[in-house]
Amino acid sequence: MSQAFTGVGVSAGRVIGSVRRMPEPILPPADGAPLPAGSSPEAEAERLNAAAQAVAAQLKERAAQATGDAQAVLKATALMASDRTLLKSATKLVVSGTCAESAIWEAADAVATQLSALGGYMAERAGDVLDVRARIVAQLRGVPAPGIPDSDEPFILAAVDLAPADTATLDPAKVLALVTSDGGPQSHTAIIARSLGLPAVVAAPGTTALADGDQVFVDGIDGLVIADPGAAEEHLAATYANREELPEFSGSGQLSDGHRVPLLANVGSGVDAQLAAAAGAEGVGLLRTEFCFLGKDKEPTREEQVEAYGAVFAAFGGRKVVVRTLDAGADKPLPFLTDASEPNPALGVRGYRTTLASPDVLERQLEAIAQAADEHQAEVWVMAPMISIPSEAQQFAQLATAAGLATAGTMIEVPSAAILSGQILQRCDFVSIGTNDLTQYTMAADRQLGALAELNDPWQPAVLHMVAATTAGAKAAGGKPVGVCGEAAADPALAVVLVGLGVSTLSMNKRALAPVAAVLRTVDLATAQRLAQLALDAESAEAARSAVRAQLGELDRFGL
Repeated sequence: MSQAFTGVGVSAGRVIGSVRRMPEPILPPADGAPLPAGSSPEAEAERLNAAAQAVAAQLKERAAQATGDAQAVLKATALMASDRTLLKSATKLVVSGTCAESAIWEAADAVATQLSALGGYMAERAGDVLDVRARIVAQLRGVPAPGIPDSDEPFILAAVDLAPADTATLDPAKVLALVTSDGGPQSHTAIIARSLGLPAVVAAPGTTALADGDQVFVDGIDGLVIADPGAAEEHLAATYANREELPEFSGSGQLSDGHRVPLLANVGSGVDAQLAAAAGAEGVGLLRTEFCFLGKDKEPTREEQVEAYGAVFAAFGGRKVVVRTLDAGADKPLPFLTDASEPNPALGVRGYRTTLASPDVLERQLEAIAQAADEHQAEVWVMAPMISIPSEAQQFAQLATAAGLATAGTMIEVPSAAILSGQILQRCDFVSIGTNDLTQYTMAADRQLGALAELNDPWQPAVLHMVAATTAGAKAAGGKPVGVCGEAAADPALAVVLVGLGVSTLSMNKRALAPVAAVLRTVDLATAQRLAQLALDAESAEAARSAVRAQLGELDRFGL
């Protein structure tokens, strides 16, 4: 008999396949287990540090072979493997007579407990610490580290949630779809699934009961997982498998009436930029500069930054590249810039706010961006993350001008910025909406928590009203540009709504360019505006989504 589980669909697709569960976790060592016979504390400490270095090196090697979100995740996890505080705590235990496995286990447990108590983003980092702990213990024991199961046949991967290093190494040739009982729409699992084009459902309670070999139907569109699927599910999967092939993106986003909507790419490195350019992206709507800083314990040199940014600019000569300055803090702590002891980092010193304590870091970054821009032909715009009030926008614009950059803007990620967008745009040239953060701050729902996944949905009418407030402010400020660079822009149906709300450009992962372009070409501006009003008038995210999707027949045609 079929059994259905409801979660959050985070990446479109409908497939049937056999389940493979993530392998059992590394078993913990005995508490306070003594040093191995004949070993000294010095030798054991050396063994521990060697294992940690080996794990960090393995993760860095994976990062070098990855791109985009996967690369950023792996770099951050590698940094955690060589975290000085963690290793220092473990080494103290070794010196007191505890074996390396028990020492790193206990030390990591203490760090993870502290992070979990902080809540929000830092609680998410606790999972990274525990993942690294398991990898170091596996290295010490000489056994395989936790990872994606091997299989000769493609399978549906089921897990409680996936560690960052696992999501970053998924092979879409082997994994048909992802199902997790935990996580949320902005979890590592969700972000990587979207970037790989894998159907995925997260935050689906009860799916822990799925076992190896179970046949399941995964519906990443409606957020359903059905064990022992029947004829109805087989029909849906077959329809999806036989969907009409999407036309390649022509390199010009527009509506059916010719209304232009430039489709840009979100990138995090020069390699990403080259791939995005090859996919037809009209420019870059979000260059995440953290890739240049993560994995380092000190600020990168100006030369290193110029080279990194220049690699992106070179891929988009003559086209727009919007650079987001360093967005450190919260889930992206940097040892030379942020304070890990903040009681609530998600509401603390992050993004532009780090300038208050360390203004020189931003000034040097802007100078490096300006130098790279001078050396290439891209049209370079810069924007600051986590702007809350108009005076911050003015300060940033002045810094950008002083560095020699002609076009400066801000991110809209918090309700105060959306409401005051008109005043903000009197002080800068453009704004770009980060829907991931705008959603979590509008709904007061941590975007990593599966239990709050329903709230943490960009289809929430309250979030769409924040977008509408932003575009209204831009219109009042003389019609200045409003972009969207959050994950919402990659949803073809929601892209129509965003355009109808007055958004002028959309930026997304390169895989979303073709589906978004195809659906936009089926509506005119008046239709987009009418659908946007339907979404604004809805009482829930599900009602908004259903009302809009029901009037976009092309979604079924293309399996979106």
